[in-house]
Amino acid sequence: MNITSIHHIAIICSDYTTSKDFYTNILGLKIIQEVYRTERDSYKLDLSLNGVYVIELFSFPNPPKRASRPEAQGLRHLAFEVEDIEETHGYLQDKKIFTEAIRIDEFTGKNFFFIEDPDKLPIEFYEK
Repeated sequence: MNITSIHHIAIICSDYTTSKDFYTNILGLKIIQEVYRTERDSYKLDLSLNGVYVIELFSFPNPPKRASRPEAQGLRHLAFEVEDIEETHGYLQDKKIFTEAIRIDEFTGKNFFFIEDPDKLPIEFYEK
């Protein structure tokens, strides 16, 4: 086996329009392709970051809610690396996104903080 990279992360949202706006207009991911699958009553939105395919955003009728935050079994959070943690923090606050305080990773000494997407999925921003 020869794994070369992570291909993508799939996220199921409760409100497709709100989540599409969040991931494209707030976080700045670019749309590669958007399709509506009639047989599933479901949208699938392929998103890229710096030209690299990273997220599949899905809508499904009545998806179950996330069990808890963030220590439920399964995916804990999504993390993005950023050049300037303070600039990113301020940008998100200007967009009226609730941001946790910037903290320091005790093992690396790097700064990081968390927000939540529209469905309360924890998203971390981690200093490069």
